[in-house]
Amino acid sequence: MVKTPMPEFYKYYIENLGCAKNQVDAETIITLLSESGCARVIEADQADLIIVNSCGFIEKAKRESITTTLYLREKYPGKKIILAGCLTERYFDQLRKEMAEIDGFAGNSDLNEVKEVSLALLRGDKPSRDKRKIKSGNEVIRNDFLSFPGSAYIKIAEGCSNYCSYCSIPYIRGKLVSRTIRSIREEIETLHRKGIVEFNLIAQDLGAFGADRGKPEIVDLFAAISELKGNFWIRALYIHPDHFPWPVLEIMKKDRRFIPYFDLPFQHASKSVLLNMGRKGSGEEYLELTGRIRSEIPASVIRSTFLVGFPGETDWDFSELLEFQMKARLNWLGVFEYSREEGTRAYQLKSRVARRVARERREEIEKRQVPITEVFLENMIGKNCRVLVEEKVEGEKFHIGRCFYQAPEVDGLVVINADGLEAGQFVQCRITRRNGFDLEAVLAEDEDLS
Repeated sequence: MVKTPMPEFYKYYIENLGCAKNQVDAETIITLLSESGCARVIEADQADLIIVNSCGFIEKAKRESITTTLYLREKYPGKKIILAGCLTERYFDQLRKEMAEIDGFAGNSDLNEVKEVSLALLRGDKPSRDKRKIKSGNEVIRNDFLSFPGSAYIKIAEGCSNYCSYCSIPYIRGKLVSRTIRSIREEIETLHRKGIVEFNLIAQDLGAFGADRGKPEIVDLFAAISELKGNFWIRALYIHPDHFPWPVLEIMKKDRRFIPYFDLPFQHASKSVLLNMGRKGSGEEYLELTGRIRSEIPASVIRSTFLVGFPGETDWDFSELLEFQMKARLNWLGVFEYSREEGTRAYQLKSRVARRVARERREEIEKRQVPITEVFLENMIGKNCRVLVEEKVEGEKFHIGRCFYQAPEVDGLVVINADGLEAGQFVQCRITRRNGFDLEAVLAEDEDLS
């Protein structure tokens, strides 16, 4: 039976919280509702339905999700509200019992559930608060999420089977489920024909892609993408450092469209802390990893994350992390304080680190990272760089863009002192100045964009 499309006068607003993966989910929800005839609005007061796409990864994110939802409920008492996303996926039973003021709940294991609950509420039906779909585990919904003009996130897998002791991702998004290489390649081809020139491959762990089918296939995926024609960037985000896929370096050296940007979440450098985290590496091994990458591809840029305040982390462990930071000279670094999450193996660990100490350790690493990143950016001055234009600054004769060593939303920007450019195009620039973590540039005479 063919379902009757929703009339276009039904309007919805989506409040998105959390990381890039949540943004990809939000865009999929938008696509599903748009295909059902609903219209998205940019202001909540214009909507018939409000969707809060929540994050449930750490305690701070959970508090933000609940606070935002209750605020919207208080501000818009007459509107229908759905709490969707990671938080609902993880705490569905508890939320449906304790948040009677919310009209509907939907997780993120099957985004069609968000659509179905939304359509039911818009039609005036009352969705069940006692049942929810269980992910079948055999499909990852395609996500054509455009982050900026010319740029898109491509989700190649969902879930994670690493089960690091501190991480709740496997309990929220399930075990690893990979897309087929063919579907990913076809998506890139389709989007490139529409003008997309930067593809950011994302998953909880790109290095594990395909392992749910028997063995990792990330090298096969890179090889398949390399066969495509066209002028574009491929950026690989989130590769677990304990099983780095070395053969991808050979593909990257031969095909410059695979930009040498590596996002490797080391988390720590102390062997004992890493073991308690459920990871196999060490500071020495991670230094060897970064050294080899930079040796084989000298232009490589490495981003990482550190996690401080993990149970049992001593002053000595922290000093090892500081020493690793100084030796690794990571180009970009994010630092997070440990969050004790129910259901994880680390939840039961003793010897907890005081929040004050964890905060001080985070601040110390952040302070030490500033000059490292500044020196890296200073070294870019005077050099030419291919820049992806993102937008024109209204009323000014300059544009905003990014070089290959700047991932969307996290690594700073390039301010291009030029007029008449188009968002989504590549231009060759010469870096002239550093301004904090951003750079300034002018158009270069050498326009070779190959």
